[in-house]
Amino acid sequence: MKPTTYNTALYLRLSRDDELQGESNSISTQRIMLRKYAEQNGFYVVDEYIDDGYSGTNFERPSFKRMIDDIENDRINCVITKDLSRLGRNYLLTGQYIELFFPAHNVRYIAIDNGVDSENQQSSEFTPFLNVINEWYARDISRKVKRAIHTRNENGAHYGAYAPLGYIKDPEKKGHLLIDGDTRWIIEKIFSLALQGMGAAGITRILRDEKVPTAGWLNYKRYGTFANIYAGAPDEKAYSWTIAQVKSILKEETYIGNSVHNKQTNISFKDKRKIRRPQEDWWRVENTHDALISKDDFQKVQGMIASRRRKQKDGTTQIFSGLLKCADCDWSLAYGMNRQSKTPYAHYHCSRYGQGLGQCSMHYIRYDVLYSYVLSRLQFWFSEVQQDESRLLQQILESRDKDRCMEQKETVSELKRAKKRLAETDALFGRLYEDRITGKITEHNFSMLSDKYQKEQDGLAKMIDTLQKQLEQETQKTTDAEKWISLIKQYTYPVELTAELLNAFIEKILVHEAVTDEHGDRVQKVEIFYRFIGRID
Repeated sequence: MKPTTYNTALYLRLSRDDELQGESNSISTQRIMLRKYAEQNGFYVVDEYIDDGYSGTNFERPSFKRMIDDIENDRINCVITKDLSRLGRNYLLTGQYIELFFPAHNVRYIAIDNGVDSENQQSSEFTPFLNVINEWYARDISRKVKRAIHTRNENGAHYGAYAPLGYIKDPEKKGHLLIDGDTRWIIEKIFSLALQGMGAAGITRILRDEKVPTAGWLNYKRYGTFANIYAGAPDEKAYSWTIAQVKSILKEETYIGNSVHNKQTNISFKDKRKIRRPQEDWWRVENTHDALISKDDFQKVQGMIASRRRKQKDGTTQIFSGLLKCADCDWSLAYGMNRQSKTPYAHYHCSRYGQGLGQCSMHYIRYDVLYSYVLSRLQFWFSEVQQDESRLLQQILESRDKDRCMEQKETVSELKRAKKRLAETDALFGRLYEDRITGKITEHNFSMLSDKYQKEQDGLAKMIDTLQKQLEQETQKTTDAEKWISLIKQYTYPVELTAELLNAFIEKILVHEAVTDEHGDRVQKVEIFYRFIGRID
């Protein structure tokens, strides 16, 4: 019988956590070991597949996926790794590749350090247990890394890839920032312009006009990073500031000497995608380095951002700036003056319509009409709080009737049932995998049942997420209503509108297109969405 020719893939992987273990797991060490093993045992090496810097807890790795494609295209019929953990640290997925995918494609798998060879059945008996141990290791490393990060963050250390614009990393103290004498002027200029009343758009325009370099460009010139963006790019790329970048700088507490951490996290130790944490979960350590901006100036800028004041060409302050939206296209309403009338007056119209492209419609509303309406609504709610605070709270919550209470109880029960069933399917998945390894069920039945359970788990996960959000929304309604009432009590009864007052109480105002009623009168709907509680008028 003609011996099998093994067209071999050498798979090498190294993650950040593996680097902590020293040279023994380095890519170069893996390559030497795998090459030597292949040569001594007569394996023909087709290619090396290297994933450097990728976790073993998921299989979304470019070289691994390329290797799988080559297997499916019959280029590869043997895979060799240094050990099982190089293939992966997720015991279910690693097991599926070793026990199902490789055999189905007639691929021989060898893990040198573990003595695993799929041609030798005895050598593979402990493979499932080794995979479980590898996942436990990944989980333990994840916990230790998180604890270490938490500890160093509590001490205010900065461990980002780059120092924020205006700072450099201290070469003598890891995690410490020093003021950068060459770029501090950029940050000082941005805050100075903001303190003069200029908004982010205006500041961005000045930075571009004066050709002030961006942080990305400076890092490219200093360290060669972002070459894919800046190498060979036109000159204007060096100062292509965006409004978002300016807004981020104006809100960054680093510039008053604080370190803020835990703004985002991974979904889990297996899923490295980032999710944004709520602001109350952030870790703030004050006075960790020298400030570029005084705390007083920083707070003034935050207040100006919150009030969103914008001055018109005639020098007047436009108090509704940033609040007015077209109810049909969601574009902002533009401010204008009608000077052809005997008595000039201000008005607003849809900015999209104003482009003259025939998109949307006018949504015209006079400033004085809008002003009177909004002031009257705020005065009404202030009066309600003064007369009967508890009744207003009840009114905002729309009085929880029996039907709504029953709905909430049913939601809680449904959530418990979904969580219980999800735990059951996790256990069933584990037993199913063990049954496949021991031969109690066939590969066909395993695939069929695992697909079924996977679909059920996906559905349960979505259901649990939806139900939890429903309960959170119900709980939050009471808290938000109380916040809004508390906010009203901090202010005196309004007799005029100011930008500060509007932005403190109102999130947005939707202006609808005016219509003519059966009496020939012009009627226009205006919806006010209040902070915390939304629309209640």
